Amino acid sequence: MSVKKIGHTTPTGGNVFADLGFAPEEAKKLKEEAEGKIKADLKIQLMAEITNTIKDRQLKQEEAARLLNVSRPRVSDVMTGKASKFTIDALVDMLQKLGRSVTLKVA
Repeated sequence: MSVKKIGHTTPTGGNVFADLGFAPEEAKKLKEEAEGKIKADLKIQLMAEITNTIKDRQLKQEEAARLLNVSRPRVSDVMTGKASKFTIDALVDMLQKLGRSVTLKVA
């Protein structure tokens, strides 16, 4: 018995859920949920790296705030995981100000 492989690539900006046969409204909802989860997970990872760097350097929140050019409550928001208050760009910028580089790797 031979196995036939079927290949399909969803184009950039496309919707894999629509390609899988979901109704248009459901496909749109599923795509939005998936994108939101990916962004939230990425933010959590970035925030953990910022928090770990601050702790490893034994910085007080006020010291970290000066380094990051943000308010002390903003540092507290990072360290307590309030991801919805930050964009990915802002978190990457904070890491860079702490001397850390960010590399995206897709495996």
